[in-house]
Amino acid sequence: MLKGLHGDKSKQMYVGLLLGICFGFLLQRGGATSYDVIIGQLLWHDFTVVKIMLSAVLVGMIGVHALRSLGLAELHPKAGSVGMTVIGSLIFGVGFGVLGYCPGTVAGAVGQGSLDAVFGGVVGILIGAGLFASVYPELQKGILNKWHFGELTFPQLFNVNPWVVVVPVSGLIVGLLLWIESAGL
Repeated sequence: MLKGLHGDKSKQMYVGLLLGICFGFLLQRGGATSYDVIIGQLLWHDFTVVKIMLSAVLVGMIGVHALRSLGLAELHPKAGSVGMTVIGSLIFGVGFGVLGYCPGTVAGAVGQGSLDAVFGGVVGILIGAGLFASVYPELQKGILNKWHFGELTFPQLFNVNPWVVVVPVSGLIVGLLLWIESAGL
């Protein structure tokens, strides 16, 4: 079913657009497109964003591996490195801290009509993408390829069935969500 979709790029675009709209709607309904909620997260006052992200990781991880186990989908991990992770994390963190939105929540905030998301977020993303593209060749020669680990996943790293990783990580996430909720965060 999903393998057929993978071969049809135009259907992928429509399905992606529909799922993106649904995701943005859920982010907005969950409060993650609110500047105050995001800044509250960064200041450790409001853990709404962490709860949304952990829930998304949990559902996505179980869903992807269930589809994979049923033979309905394949994993296509992207190659990575410690250098890419460090640079990407720094860029993401600075943008998140300065603007108060991440790329997902800024799209949801634009959808709800937040002008700061349009001018600061979308314009900032375009300027940032342009700056990154201009320095990318130099970064690729240097830090981006430091400690390259390829397309390795945790189950491949440990040489185990993916569910050996998915089940305990899911338990940890559920435990963390329960702890956050019980702490009133």
